[in-house]
Amino acid sequence: MDKIKDTRSFMRITHRYLGYFLAGIMAVYAISGVLLIYRDTDFLKKEQSYEKVIEKNLSEKEISKALNIKNFEIEKQEGDILKFKEGTYTPSTGEAKYTKKELPYLLDKMAKLHKAKSKDSLSPLNAFFGIALLFFVISSFWMFKPKTKIFKRGIIFTISGIIISIILLLI
Repeated sequence: MDKIKDTRSFMRITHRYLGYFLAGIMAVYAISGVLLIYRDTDFLKKEQSYEKVIEKNLSEKEISKALNIKNFEIEKQEGDILKFKEGTYTPSTGEAKYTKKELPYLLDKMAKLHKAKSKDSLSPLNAFFGIALLFFVISSFWMFKPKTKIFKRGIIFTISGIIISIILLLI
């Protein structure tokens, strides 16, 4: 019985303090998650102008990659200048002048939290956060004794959450 009590006590205390620690991280993730929902709009974005010299005589695909512009398409050519929706590119000099709508610096960094890959500097934070959330899931079952009404109700909510998540993933 002492082993069960010790495990329950450990889980509750760790859950509590890890929860306080993760509150800040969760706030940042929540804000960045909402920003990502609207990434296909201009919500909170400002137009930034760029002048950049890239390699000369690039193809349409290479220009798109060099300027990091999605759905890039050359609309017309006037003399030596290629015109596209966001600006111009001069193949003979490699000069590109274009505009992009971007989130302010801090919001852009926050949005990148969700997009981090294993090689990015944010990947350890993402891994820690995911593991900590998994611990929250598991430790929540030690908050109340299994025979109590609140624990049984918690199981129903857990199962409901799993079912709703699966349904939303499948539609």
